[in-house]
Amino acid sequence: QVQLVESGGGLVQAGGSLRVSCVVSGRTFSTLRMGWFRQAPGKEREFVAGIRWTLTTLYADSVKGRFTISRDNVKNTVYLQMNSLKPEDTAVYYCAADGRAGITVSTMKEFNYWGQGTQVTVSS
Repeated sequence: QVQLVESGGGLVQAGGSLRVSCVVSGRTFSTLRMGWFRQAPGKEREFVAGIRWTLTTLYADSVKGRFTISRDNVKNTVYLQMNSLKPEDTAVYYCAADGRAGITVSTMKEFNYWGQGTQVTVSS
């Protein structure tokens, strides 16, 4: 059974930085597609960033240039470095993983495994 555990969320002022992490167990991490999604109160969950096993990355337009996704295949961990945070970045951030064939990392249906989420709050 694949398990994903996020950490690193918290409260930060606008313009600040935060890094969230997701540790994966139960599957060969290096072969997984990984993604970060977020859900703000009253809104649908949305794509933030994704990284393939080839290390290619994809970002939502709203975070491009501010957020960086990376992975450490030794530590079985995917990271989301968030800089220049804005109040509209406030949300629960979810880590997602999938090991099936395919390269899509930007849609929820492409991921079988999800973490429990970590709250990120950006104050103005």
